Amino acid sequence: MDAPETTLHGKDTGAAGQLYMAMELGDKKWQLVLSDGKRAPSHFTVDAGDQGAVLQAIARAKVRCGLSGEVVVHSCYEAGRDGFWLHRWLVAQGIDNIVVDSASIEVNRRQRRAKTDRLDGGKLLSMLLRYHGGERRLWAVLRVPTVAEEDGRRLHRELGRLQQEHTAHGNRIRSLLVLHNLRPKGIGGRRWAGWWQRHAELLPPSVAAEIEREVARLALVKAQMKALETAQREAVKEGKQKQVAQLYALCGIGLSSGWLLSKELFGWRQFHNRREVAGCLGLAGAPYDSGESQREQGITKAGNKRVRWLMVELAWSWLRYQPESALSQWFNTRFAQGGKRMRRVGIVALARRLAIALWRYLEKGEIPAGARLKAVVG
Repeated sequence: MDAPETTLHGKDTGAAGQLYMAMELGDKKWQLVLSDGKRAPSHFTVDAGDQGAVLQAIARAKVRCGLSGEVVVHSCYEAGRDGFWLHRWLVAQGIDNIVVDSASIEVNRRQRRAKTDRLDGGKLLSMLLRYHGGERRLWAVLRVPTVAEEDGRRLHRELGRLQQEHTAHGNRIRSLLVLHNLRPKGIGGRRWAGWWQRHAELLPPSVAAEIEREVARLALVKAQMKALETAQREAVKEGKQKQVAQLYALCGIGLSSGWLLSKELFGWRQFHNRREVAGCLGLAGAPYDSGESQREQGITKAGNKRVRWLMVELAWSWLRYQPESALSQWFNTRFAQGGKRMRRVGIVALARRLAIALWRYLEKGEIPAGARLKAVVG
């Protein structure tokens, strides 16, 4: 980001009695840039997470700008590692704060440009002034979840990481065995103990010891995964997750998939139309139309990557378990007879339509046309 601070000098872009603060958050230090929109901005460097220092910087900026009495403070920062605790704290202090999607911030397109935290903070401040001056589409402002909504995403995200660890441990054990031409099936499964007892002596001592440690870690991961999956099932059975149960009732959607869709997408976001649903997932088209050049660049991929990946997987599952549905019939008519590339393009289009159908199903109770429900849920 470039920070043309001269754009703030001598310009009355702010309203009387208002202070604007941009925060550039680093791991160790925070850069605060404050201005009333009339004077040159003030720069402060504070320790990361030092709430008292932030309030002191605001107080000093008020004095410098000659602001007294009731002063409205507007602030912003980019979404990142600190998450949303800072937003909640700022709001509790009476500060009007917004969290900005960093990917939506405009940047200089020169190949080589200056970039420092000080410049980035100045750029954020100038955009904050423009935002409150009426340019509401200047950047994308995130909807901040509640503490409960944010905490609800922890279970399935941890389960996803454990699944990756499970795969990594299994691959590591398999690779160590292949080095000595041993190729077992079902590593860590029911037959593993007997197989290992018969073949452990064929391996060098260090390799055998490493495999035993990997197997122990694999067993721990499996136990933790089982505990989390049990917690999901129990929550649905007890009626604590009605939206998850509603999604799970559809053939082709499993418990884990319904849980992720609810916690990451439908459970806390409010959509007004189908375009917002597709845009949130990054499944909307990205046309390029400039002069005589017109082409499609594919989907934007600007949304939630977890849900976007899941929707593509669910689209394949939908074709298998809901063959009589209108969505499956549409896919078969348009794409099934084409080649591999055509089917891959079609499955993304089906994923977008399926996401919209599920949104309508949850919001209005409209079961997707031709879709079947499970006979027993739970």
